[in-house]
Amino acid sequence: MKHDRYGSVAGALIRWATTIGLAALMMAGQAGLAETAALAASGQQDGIPVTVRVVDASGQPIPTAVVRHPQEQDRHRVNTETGKLVLSVLYMPDGSEVLFTKGMSVDFEVSAPGYVNQPVTYVIRKRRNEFDVVLQKMNIDMSDDDPDDITIQFGRDKPID
Repeated sequence: MKHDRYGSVAGALIRWATTIGLAALMMAGQAGLAETAALAASGQQDGIPVTVRVVDASGQPIPTAVVRHPQEQDRHRVNTETGKLVLSVLYMPDGSEVLFTKGMSVDFEVSAPGYVNQPVTYVIRKRRNEFDVVLQKMNIDMSDDDPDDITIQFGRDKPID
């Protein structure tokens, strides 16, 4: 029997354990590894993360704010404590995904109840993609003669002329 640096029996056991361990690892993570390999082969990676922080005029986070892309159907709620939202991809109505890449210009609509909607355009950089959106309080005049006629606009509502 041939001797290696671990001795013949020990060397055989180490080779056997290594082979069994690699086979078990491959079987356990086969789906994840296959997906990762497919993404690597296609050249796709995760998008660049962009952090949007929604605050009021005094710099306090607005816990009820939402951020959305004009072509995306989903509204993304901010964290209620920090007012932040992190996005790296948009999911379009046709099922496609738009990954954020360097130099890409992205439009957002930021809104919250009681605040004026704010459209924002952001150009994505390689790093440090964090920006604040300041929402202004809505001025609601409640001194009108008939309080039932007061119109409060939400989201994408537009007055009819």
